[in-house]
Amino acid sequence: MRIFFSVGEPSGDQHAAHLIEELRRRVPALEAIGLGGPLMENAGCRLLYRMTDLAVMGLTGVLPMLFTFWRLFREAKQTLAETRPDAVVLVDFPGFNWHVARAAKRLGIPVFYYMPPQLWAWAPWRIKKVRKYVDHVLSGLTFERDWYASRGIDVAYVGHPFFDEVADHPLDAKFLAERRESGAPDARPIRNVAVLPGSRHLEVTRNGPALVQVMRNLSERHPDVVFRAACYKELHRTLLRRMCDEAGVDLPIEFCVGKTPEIVELADCCLMVSGSVSLELLARRTPAVVIYKGGPLLSTLAKWLLTCKFITLPNLLADRLIMPEHYYSSDDAPIVAEITRQLDGWLSDPAALAAKRREMEELASRTATTGATSRAAEAILSRLSVREASRIAA
Repeated sequence: MRIFFSVGEPSGDQHAAHLIEELRRRVPALEAIGLGGPLMENAGCRLLYRMTDLAVMGLTGVLPMLFTFWRLFREAKQTLAETRPDAVVLVDFPGFNWHVARAAKRLGIPVFYYMPPQLWAWAPWRIKKVRKYVDHVLSGLTFERDWYASRGIDVAYVGHPFFDEVADHPLDAKFLAERRESGAPDARPIRNVAVLPGSRHLEVTRNGPALVQVMRNLSERHPDVVFRAACYKELHRTLLRRMCDEAGVDLPIEFCVGKTPEIVELADCCLMVSGSVSLELLARRTPAVVIYKGGPLLSTLAKWLLTCKFITLPNLLADRLIMPEHYYSSDDAPIVAEITRQLDGWLSDPAALAAKRREMEELASRTATTGATSRAAEAILSRLSVREASRIAA
């Protein structure tokens, strides 16, 4: 059996890698090929290109890469025609993956969309593309399943794979112990604030200055607080350090690469750039305030996006803002002031912080269930078996 994967985001790389491992456990001879990231490669996928290295956002990020994306699509299309995989599995990344889905459908290859784009929030009219180019949707959300099903799409609810990944990921015990043993000079325990600056270069550069200002404000009010920045790669660590230096800020901060789960586990609360990492916060019951500075279009779209529930997944699951969110595009000052106020409130009032943790615990107990990867693999293999039986019978 051969399956082609098309993945463009770091989070999708993680989900697809676990899915490949589960599929190969069930079908040892499975051949996985396609576009993705290093985790998929480690799981045994033969990559045509590390698509996650190109993760971009917004028109200004996409336009310079159009030729590269077009070249990769042509290569993917040629590979589909030459190898004729048994299925194509797409993970998020709709701008590129619609083209892959269309090419696969023209070749008669069944298309699965695992963790589909949130069309119900920002582009419901694109359901026509799903009907035309996608055979099966594998959804991580119950209301999302219902939304697709009501529109005539073959959809299966599998749960969100992130919670499998949290359960399977052993925390670095040495890293945790070393930081838990350290204390303040007066023997009081140090309080920890996690800083999650995003996984894309543009997210870090846009949001970094505001993150630094919030940290400076909090440090002035709470000298016992230590900050830990969970950087996706070494370049991001360098960028954040430079921003701190340029702002003339001497912060009690540690910059770490590849330690996001540990940093979230240690944190009393978190300052984060909006993204799928919000599920890490939910899984570990860590209260957070969310920031997202976008391009010029965001100033006109932000209000509409929030109205349409273009918000972090924990807030969607709770159907309320358990994690305060701030989307903006221009002046940092009012956003910095408001985020400082919210985090200062938690750090100044242990009872308020404990209440927020209980709120996240209640939500996690209802939604942070495991087994999604196994259910996704079963859904793919069972549907392919039915398709093969129908083909033979015909």
